[in-house]
Amino acid sequence: MKKNLLFLLVIFFYFGISSASCEEIYLMKVQDSINPGVADYLKTGIKKASEDKVSCVIIELDTPGGLLESMRTIVKAIIECRVPVVVYVSPSGARAASAGVMITMAADIAVMAPGTNIGAAHPVTVGGEKTDNTVNKKIINDMVANAQSIAEKRGRNKEWVEQAIRESSSITEGEAIKKGVIDFIAKDINDLIKQINGREIKDKGVIKITNPNIVILKENIRTIILKVIADPNIAYILMMIGLAGLYFELSTPGAVFPGVIGGISLILAFFAFQTLPINYAGVLLIILAMIFFIMELIIASYALLSIAGVISLCLGSLMLFGNGDEGVHISIALILSTVIIFSLFFLGILSLVIKAQISRPKTGDAGLADEIGIVKKMINLEGKVFVHGELWNAVSKTPIDEGMKVKILKVDNLVLEVEPIEPLK
Repeated sequence: MKKNLLFLLVIFFYFGISSASCEEIYLMKVQDSINPGVADYLKTGIKKASEDKVSCVIIELDTPGGLLESMRTIVKAIIECRVPVVVYVSPSGARAASAGVMITMAADIAVMAPGTNIGAAHPVTVGGEKTDNTVNKKIINDMVANAQSIAEKRGRNKEWVEQAIRESSSITEGEAIKKGVIDFIAKDINDLIKQINGREIKDKGVIKITNPNIVILKENIRTIILKVIADPNIAYILMMIGLAGLYFELSTPGAVFPGVIGGISLILAFFAFQTLPINYAGVLLIILAMIFFIMELIIASYALLSIAGVISLCLGSLMLFGNGDEGVHISIALILSTVIIFSLFFLGILSLVIKAQISRPKTGDAGLADEIGIVKKMINLEGKVFVHGELWNAVSKTPIDEGMKVKILKVDNLVLEVEPIEPLK
């Protein structure tokens, strides 16, 4: 009996310790704009948390906003997560602006650190100014409806959410508590864990954390690469490098390396474009610019096609991104410098090709025409001429003495036809 009791006590303590050690919390840190890379990072981490059945997921958030589609991906992942998701706007000085508002609203528990703010969710254009056109109104109305639905589901202030979207309202953590936007304020992660312990989450049970084990989920290589190339400026540069490489390969066939680099860059650029709200009119204008530059190699347009190419390149670059998502635009300085550099590159390649086309041959039979040689053996119908460091058989309609200079008229079956110029002095 005592042995059985001892065995039960060992089993009890073993499983008690195991259960305590299983109180894992997954922590993910976001200090960036909401882009496809961030969306992939959070979606993957939240899915892993659901599969591993951890106690909860904490997203430490500091963002100026970003892409609507990326935000929707994150919100959907949070809502579908089978374990509690906590969004913590931290550290002090951080913000949850624009798309960050929606992500915070979607959390099971929304928390802010002292000295943080939330709001300003009105969509902006590429240049940053607000718009009131029909398309933008539809975007705003859709955002408001979606945000209010999420706020109502989480029991938060849906009137303020609408105000944040329509009027760019922004509030501090203290005001957020008073308005019912967040659940509480926590000074750090330990304070946050202490306050969420014992909270009941609808459809997800009670959060029980007596011995927390915080596991920081880091970004994998795929996410890091996606974040880098999904930057509009990087995607634009990749596309320009790709087009320049292909142009160089077409203008000087056989170079190989520029074509390989160009192909890889274009594939990466188009992969990035799949995740970014691009304007296809901009892409078509940039491709048209490349066509104009290539046509300049074939058609003598007196630089008109090159000028048209530069104009198309400028317009296409300016139009490439422009559907209203915050943070999705190309730096004007980058556009100007890129257009200037690449235009000079294209025109430089063009000048080299034209120069090669119009220059006379330097080698072979054609390269000997009009060259000057010296008679080494008297030409009386036939003789020998020294030219280009070689001794050639030569013929002439008139006799030419040894030592005289001759002009080569043509080459026929390795025999030079020449005419006299003047005797050597």
